[in-house]
Amino acid sequence: MNPQILGVVVMFVATLLLAVPLGKYIAKVYSGQKVWTDLVFGRAERLLFKTSRIDTTREMTWKQSLTALLTLNVIWFLWAMFCLLNQAWLPMNPDHNPGMTPDLAWNTAISFLVNCNLQDYSGETGVSYFSQVFALMFLQFVSAATGLAAAAVVFNALKDRTTTQLGNFYNYFLKSCTRILLPLCLLIATIHLFEGTPMTFKGMDTVTSLQGDTMHVSRGPVAAFVAIKHVGTNGGGFFGANSAHPFENPTYLSNIVQMIAQILLPFAMVFAFGFYANKKRLAWVFWGVMTTGFLILVVPTIIAEVHGNPYIAQMGIAQPGGNMEGKEIRFGAVASAFWSIATTVISTGSVNAMHDSFMPVSGMNMLLGMMINSFYGGVGVGFLNFFIYVILAVFIGGLMVGRTPEFGGKKIEAKEMKIAMIIALFHPFLILAGTAVASYLAAHDANMGWWFADAAGKHNASGWLNNPSHHGFSEMLYQYTSSSANNGSGFEGLTDNNPFWNISTGIVLLFSRFLPIIGPVAIAGLIAQKKFIPTSSGTLKTDTGTFGLLVFAVKIIIAALAFFPALALGPIAEWMKMH
Repeated sequence: MNPQILGVVVMFVATLLLAVPLGKYIAKVYSGQKVWTDLVFGRAERLLFKTSRIDTTREMTWKQSLTALLTLNVIWFLWAMFCLLNQAWLPMNPDHNPGMTPDLAWNTAISFLVNCNLQDYSGETGVSYFSQVFALMFLQFVSAATGLAAAAVVFNALKDRTTTQLGNFYNYFLKSCTRILLPLCLLIATIHLFEGTPMTFKGMDTVTSLQGDTMHVSRGPVAAFVAIKHVGTNGGGFFGANSAHPFENPTYLSNIVQMIAQILLPFAMVFAFGFYANKKRLAWVFWGVMTTGFLILVVPTIIAEVHGNPYIAQMGIAQPGGNMEGKEIRFGAVASAFWSIATTVISTGSVNAMHDSFMPVSGMNMLLGMMINSFYGGVGVGFLNFFIYVILAVFIGGLMVGRTPEFGGKKIEAKEMKIAMIIALFHPFLILAGTAVASYLAAHDANMGWWFADAAGKHNASGWLNNPSHHGFSEMLYQYTSSSANNGSGFEGLTDNNPFWNISTGIVLLFSRFLPIIGPVAIAGLIAQKKFIPTSSGTLKTDTGTFGLLVFAVKIIIAALAFFPALALGPIAEWMKMH
């Protein structure tokens, strides 16, 4: 077997072997059972709750949980805006980075708040160490914990019982930080320290190159930042080049660790649901559907990148490493291709190669991973997105067998279906509406005035695109898809640091984050209140391969109907032109 292929297989299998026991541990944490981390964090948690006057024994309804979630997020947003606008005079700024403009601060604060980490700035020169640590890294922890806590509420609702009380959101949230995210991050940051990733609060270092040139090399508290960016499926890079930067991802070993880190919790949360709700077989069905979709996307991408660029082949130039444009030699085409699909399917958004330089088939598969947005997905929220498709599949399956749709012994009725359809259709609406507006403005070379006004002084919308025709369209489609999927990666041929893109994608980020949390939590809360109906011979079984196939079909049909015309104008047209 090709050593690069073997490396990818090892990464995937290792993640699965770690995810099952981790899922069991997470289920114990959320159900209040004794775990080894009680000795380390238990006393600190109790002190914090006592100081905050939060009674974790008082359970909350789904509405109370959402109120707590949204209130916390408003406070965090205001804090991040303050830090980013005022970082020029705040401490821990040895490189004297200026404060952000209001539109860029708006975009950045929202992006990290919603677990997207879409970065319209360059990491090492755009923010100070204070902002990196106390605004952005803080948001990477709490945004991930928010998704995990929301998933825990849904887990609680899907137990075989009738109740309105779904645990305590604050308890789920804090334990997500202390018992899950923090221990994993400490381990991964330590590995990166030994691999050569910097962890310092000193400013730029001055070095002399082999050619005798003087260079200023950025550094900082990188190891800690890298750990949570992947464990929390955040994706924001400390450096502008993200995990393609040799300080952020120095070796093939660090690449493997980062790859496992970003897949681990999305895997584990599926199994955690199985252990928590005592539905282990159903959890494996869910994981099987997700993995089938993932493999359908990743295999063609690896093949396309290994075969190289046909334009270069026509010039008679050999490509022994495959399509290596925009990729790092230390990782190779296979590992970079695997990462590109994993990071878009999981909604991490980190990159170890430039997605803008991948083959059209690869770009299409990245887009599809974000458009479907539930093949694993981000921590917690990926499961919530998948849950929406499960509800749709249950409804369709119930109609097919001539019974009232049921899931987990509870009837699925009109109210739940309306919420599920709104959530399922709002995602493509945000992507396609945003792309349509941007495409119209770019095609008509609209004069945007102050609304566009970038740093170079350009005012016309055509200045957004550094690539023409189909690829330029793909760049705009990718930006809104990445925003709506809370992903954060980009086709970086797009000039996006201007008021139009900062404000418009910020709006998309807000809607695409909180509606897919509110909807599934509301559905789960409504289901939990209903009378439990024991399964019978006429009940549609959901823990079977047949139901898994139905869920998969629903996903593909919705994605095809919603996105095929847009994909045909972008990567598909580019592929046909290339061949």
